[in-house]
Amino acid sequence: MSGRLVLVRHGQSHGNVARRLDTRPPGAELTDLGREQARTFARELTRPPAMVTHSIATRAVQTAGHIYSELSGVIRSQSGTLEFEGLHEVQVGHLEDRCDEAAHDEFNAIYQRWHGGELDLAMPGGESAQQVLDRYVPVLEQLRMRYLEDGSWHGDIVVVSHGAAIRLVAAVLAGVDSGFAVDHHLANTESVVLAPVTEGRWSCVQWGKLTPPFGPEAPVVTSPEAAQSADPMG
Repeated sequence: MSGRLVLVRHGQSHGNVARRLDTRPPGAELTDLGREQARTFARELTRPPAMVTHSIATRAVQTAGHIYSELSGVIRSQSGTLEFEGLHEVQVGHLEDRCDEAAHDEFNAIYQRWHGGELDLAMPGGESAQQVLDRYVPVLEQLRMRYLEDGSWHGDIVVVSHGAAIRLVAAVLAGVDSGFAVDHHLANTESVVLAPVTEGRWSCVQWGKLTPPFGPEAPVVTSPEAAQSADPMG
């Protein structure tokens, strides 16, 4: 198996700028900066991907489109990007569209408990961690079985998705320390890279700017943009 899954957070959206809990698809569009972030991400990839996929949210669709366009001369798949239903952001229910600190605090408190093992705890009127995993993980397993485990397949698959969902899924699948996953947010177009290993397991080989080991002693590396936005969904 030579390919990996590159789970990349979408570019900056207008919802991010407003610090809104914008989780219900289709959601906000990219800003001008978000579009440039997507193009920059594509140009800086050290391994050109074989495929670009994305969630159903507008910001993910647009990010994937800019990545694909930037790589059109080198990407293996020439049929455009692929959309998957299960890859959208954690659904926050009654907290949707709120931008106040109380809503952010409530989201973060529940999200932290998810990483502590309370997978059946739900956002108020929204999803539980288990529900997120139940819709998201089968998509990754489908990509693994159909492509990464095919002996003729070579190359990474870029999966444009969403920060909170990526951190939860990656931590569970690859056994990443829960404290690390909570503390290490993803700025727009930062990624988590998962490599398939034996017996259906996954290894996390990159998290944002960091490489293993991913433990509580790892430094918290936060970009100036992420620190300034205080975006809870990263």
